[in-house]
Amino acid sequence: MNAPVGIVLVSHSAELVGGLRELVEQIGSSTVPLAVAGGTDDGRIGTSYDLVLAAIGRADRGGGVVVLPDLGSSVLTARTVLEDHPRADVLIVDAPFVEGAVAAVVTAATGADLAAVADAAKEARHVAKL
Repeated sequence: MNAPVGIVLVSHSAELVGGLRELVEQIGSSTVPLAVAGGTDDGRIGTSYDLVLAAIGRADRGGGVVVLPDLGSSVLTARTVLEDHPRADVLIVDAPFVEGAVAAVVTAATGADLAAVADAAKEARHVAKL
């Protein structure tokens, strides 16, 4: 069996990303390595370079890692981490935060590879709600 693709969720809010983690853990599988980085190092609203870097390390089980930021500075922080620690098997994905996380986790749970998991998250942008 291939190593699983890990998912990192990055948000300005620890509570927001914690809730999303709870949701995707119910939908996905316990086999998907999932890590979150929410808020600043001292628990305020914002993003933390160190929390993002640590989350990538926790989610990495050898199959690559998809990083999904929510918006604004979380995107910038995730990009900075990946620029400082470049790896071909860690991808930041431009996707809707909730829908992209669900699609990524469900796809990763099937044993899909990194490209398929990243594509699933991106394609969630085109799923109509109504």
